[in-house]
Amino acid sequence: MTSEHYFSAKPESELKLRPFSVTLAGREVELTTAGGIFSPERIDAGTQVLLASIPKPPPGGNLLDLGCGWGPIALTLALESPNATVWAIDVNERALDLVRRNAAKLGLTNVNACLPDDVPADIAFMTIWSNPPIRVGKNELHGLLERWLPRLERAADAWLVVQRNLGSDSLHRWLEGSLPEDCSVIRSSTSKGYRVLRVRRR
Repeated sequence: MTSEHYFSAKPESELKLRPFSVTLAGREVELTTAGGIFSPERIDAGTQVLLASIPKPPPGGNLLDLGCGWGPIALTLALESPNATVWAIDVNERALDLVRRNAAKLGLTNVNACLPDDVPADIAFMTIWSNPPIRVGKNELHGLLERWLPRLERAADAWLVVQRNLGSDSLHRWLEGSLPEDCSVIRSSTSKGYRVLRVRRR
């Protein structure tokens, strides 16, 4: 049993690709998965709550999936907004490889799966969707959110799903106290033990 985690940049376990079926943007699709990533064989419960409870994404511009894993959020964004450019970022290079494979499988040419430092610094986002990696620890999580949430366009929203018993309410308070003054934070919805937080840049 390997001790690696899905936060590993380069998982050490052998890459074993396998097919799986999932529903994205109302379509049943056949994708590819592998071990060494987050929730490798299904859409995890938090991401399901997020996708079921937020508005459709903007039709164009740059859209961000922060912590993409194998890509359920990024692929949904790309399917629903074919004229947008979707940035799928993760530190796990195996996850990024799977996003690229799955985007190609679906014929999606509007997905850029890359490491965080490979996103051009001058890009701002029309929306950010994320099931953020709560278990990396507060310092890393806070640094991640402080880096990306201020890159929202004016009058744009970020949507974050966080499990209630993993600190969603304390994260809400931290966001309110730490983000720039032109950002507001509300709890948009609650479902199945998860909170969906909306961060709006005014």
